[in-house]
Amino acid sequence: MPPPPRGGPAPAPPPTGEPLASIGMVLNQLRDEFPEVTISKIRFLESEGLVEPRRTPSGYRKFSPEDVERLTQVLRMQRDHYLPLKVIREHLDAVARGERLPLPAQASQGPQRELIASTWDPESAPPTAPRIGRAELLAATEAAESELDEWEAYGLIAPMADGGYDSEAVTVAKLVAELGRFGLEPRHLRAVKAAADREAGLVEQVVAPLRRHRNPQTRAHAEAATRELAALSVRLHAALVQTALGVRLT
Repeated sequence: MPPPPRGGPAPAPPPTGEPLASIGMVLNQLRDEFPEVTISKIRFLESEGLVEPRRTPSGYRKFSPEDVERLTQVLRMQRDHYLPLKVIREHLDAVARGERLPLPAQASQGPQRELIASTWDPESAPPTAPRIGRAELLAATEAAESELDEWEAYGLIAPMADGGYDSEAVTVAKLVAELGRFGLEPRHLRAVKAAADREAGLVEQVVAPLRRHRNPQTRAHAEAATRELAALSVRLHAALVQTALGVRLT
């Protein structure tokens, strides 16, 4: 008899005759209604506690019809109501306990809420900074004009058409300034910029079919998918850097 999986006893076997589906079969079932769903998305929902498929002794996921229905409900609540996963999980768990609850209120920011619904904690995510001018950026980073010129020359940040800088540019500028205090110059960061460009290109390859899709809802979710993939890419990058350095960030 194979040993139980690491971390606890093996899950109880399903009732006799209960049909179970592999993750690929579940993906095919869901794609009729959710053409943008991916295996990575299903795995992510599992990691967030939205569904708990059984595992074979070899570690393969097996989904019951109830699991598939729960996934369907999760995806519908994300698509139609833009609710954070924490809210969705609490609502579905309450319903599973037999509580009769109204559907949580719909979020007000449309597809942008998908970022919160997928990866970010809304309580810890920083607020979006308004667009600022060059003088304000210099003050925020305590940088000199020559330093900002060098950042722009190396393509690390770029002003908008009106000469202002958006919140992403402000974030990059502050990080570049902080790294500069450790002796890292813009020329040292070219490899980081090149790696970021390659990751962005990979994300674009994934979302391009969504943007070309005939279904308007699928096209509308391309931005949400882009944000989710970007956030996952950032998390992976951070984990790989930590692993390579043998350190744990606090």
